[in-house]
Amino acid sequence: MKRRTFIHSTLGTLSVLGAPAISIAGPSSSPPKKYNVGIIGHTGRGNYGHGLDTAWLDFPHCKITAVADAHKGGLEQASKRLKVSNTYSDYRKMLEQEKLDIVSICPRWIDQHADMMLEAARRGIHILIEKPFCRDLVEADKVVEALKKKNVKLALAIPTLYSPKYERVKTLIQDGAIGKVLELRGRGKEDRRGGGEDLWVLGTHIMTMIYGLNGLPNWCFAEVTDKGERVTKKHVYNGAEGIGPLAGDSIQATFGMKNGITAYFNTNRNQRGNPSRFGLQIFGSKGVIEILEAPMPEVKILQDSSWSPGRSRKNWKNVSSAGIDQPEPLKGDAFKRNHYAIQSLLKAIETDTQAKAGYKEGLAANEMIASVFESHRLNQPVTLPLKTRQNPLSLLK
Repeated sequence: MKRRTFIHSTLGTLSVLGAPAISIAGPSSSPPKKYNVGIIGHTGRGNYGHGLDTAWLDFPHCKITAVADAHKGGLEQASKRLKVSNTYSDYRKMLEQEKLDIVSICPRWIDQHADMMLEAARRGIHILIEKPFCRDLVEADKVVEALKKKNVKLALAIPTLYSPKYERVKTLIQDGAIGKVLELRGRGKEDRRGGGEDLWVLGTHIMTMIYGLNGLPNWCFAEVTDKGERVTKKHVYNGAEGIGPLAGDSIQATFGMKNGITAYFNTNRNQRGNPSRFGLQIFGSKGVIEILEAPMPEVKILQDSSWSPGRSRKNWKNVSSAGIDQPEPLKGDAFKRNHYAIQSLLKAIETDTQAKAGYKEGLAANEMIASVFESHRLNQPVTLPLKTRQNPLSLLK
């Protein structure tokens, strides 16, 4: 047997009132073997993401054996926080010297993601990674090829996609709770990052939700502007958090989906709502479902074919993992960020399947984001998958 053996099943399943089963930690007939987990952070360059390091402490059969951080002070703090003595300033040395089953790639800075995933994949180490996936399709294609070659499993840290509430939304749609789906409307946070950065950082959540509901779009038509002026080469700058070429303070994008459904994504700088509009609305012939991103997303439904509660006098209702207007049966750890992602990754490893938000979802998000800029560059609709794999903003004239 190879060095990185997999534990026998240590996860049970819980079905919530007919919803798709979700994984929870459960007893095993034999003592579970341990997963050895390595942590990669980079203090000052994406740090440890949204808790992708400490989340592993809640899984007793997953042992954090080492941590890597190029920042000396950050490494010392991580060592204390994670209660681990094996520390590395170079993550490559950690991947090479430690007998790891899984690595948690925590930094938010996207320019490091591809190299870190490639180093892990060629050693057969499974991956939990902060979003976004990669900074362009060239990188994404290389990573996907490497993952497939070594059969490495990957989980992208997009909390909503793992949530049982998201699964409940799928069930409600399939059961006709809002009739025939007609369109999807997504928005970013529209804070100071509104526009291109919002599309990359927060739009990844929305794009993966759209993909999870209706697959990859057939086409995209979009426009990117800056202070009302159509973006050209002069507007392109080096984006924050290692994003690479970036532009625009306003984006209007339309996606043509299968089954005649249209999806939209819009973002405008410094135009955030209060409460936030960040999320996805699903409009059907008989009503609307709204998903606001969070570890356990806020989900509401309006079963009103006019989409106007003021006229119909119908009210928005809460949706829990148990259904419409049902108390939420899940408590405690169910609300902790990254728990469902880790459980999904472990299940993928044990059953040789894919995590609920794996490389397909990461690649799809990259395709959809790149298609926005490519459509703008060509000033015409573009089909997906894209033929151009370079960052379209690097090709602007």
